[in-house]
Amino acid sequence: MKKISMILIAVITAMLSITTNSLKAQEMENSLNPGQQKIVTIAAHTATGNPDALKTELNAGLDAGLTVNQIKEILVQMYAYAGFPRSLQGIHTFMSVLADRKARGIHDPEGAGASPITDPRDKYTRGREILEKLTGTDQRTITGANGFAPAIDTFLKEHLFADIFERDILTYSERELATISALAAMTGVDPMLQSHMNMGLNVGLTEPQLREVVSIIRTSVNRQQGNNASRILDKVVNCSEESASPEEKKVRIAMITVDPERLAEYNAFLKEEIEASLRLEPGVLTLYAVSEKESPHKVILLEIYASQAAYQEHIRTPHFIKYKEGTLEMVQSLELIDTIPLDEKEFRFF
Repeated sequence: MKKISMILIAVITAMLSITTNSLKAQEMENSLNPGQQKIVTIAAHTATGNPDALKTELNAGLDAGLTVNQIKEILVQMYAYAGFPRSLQGIHTFMSVLADRKARGIHDPEGAGASPITDPRDKYTRGREILEKLTGTDQRTITGANGFAPAIDTFLKEHLFADIFERDILTYSERELATISALAAMTGVDPMLQSHMNMGLNVGLTEPQLREVVSIIRTSVNRQQGNNASRILDKVVNCSEESASPEEKKVRIAMITVDPERLAEYNAFLKEEIEASLRLEPGVLTLYAVSEKESPHKVILLEIYASQAAYQEHIRTPHFIKYKEGTLEMVQSLELIDTIPLDEKEFRFF
């Protein structure tokens, strides 16, 4: 019997370890790693022409594990978004940083160079297909500014998206991270910033990571530009939410009876979970909690998710698991009521 108990303890300990590691991994996936954080500041300070701040961030980028070639690639890409003068100034600043580090006995890894392009197709076709991957839309029809000035369409597809984005020193998500950071730091480019935020989400960046970019711009570059970038990101996220039809959304009501003696403790867990869900999960559209006036231990929660998939993702998040496990013994009863949203246009009176 004692041997069986010891085996059970070992199994439970192993399961807890796996669960803890899994939760930590999920949290890390929604945060920028140190190298990505430095991509943000290097791109932003290059775009705004701040060599003193850039010098500090270039050193920090190397210390965070970015290779010499990766940083060169960021600086080269910046000419497409901030112009040759800013890009060249950034490259000269980087040269001086490397010379100073070498004089101090620091030998930074060069890193891999760009792989040879073996695709035999013309650059325009390759660039168009890369742009389609970034935007998630068909780019064969030329409209807007590209249709008005066809030369710019050719330059963008052949040079920016083939010659530059096709180079595999940086991933698409890293290139979009650099582009978004540069545009967020600059003034007067809101439409381009909005487009690239959408592209960033398409190639694997998450809303929490973009929120972190905004925070870095606000605190390390320019508060006003950070606030502007936050407004643009809100617009991107809201447009994504509004595009979901009523049929796609998951809407339900949770009727929860809480142990009256532990109500304050429960409410603290619930508040933390709702705040984290709305801040970190773009698929969580609404979490709104109320309690009965005469029986405050009876809680009613309105839940709206962009889709069933968004709900499934929600219940796997660390903050939801923490809430669920932390309140398990506090909840006396739980009734989940799935609903069918009525036609929004027909039943909207405000």
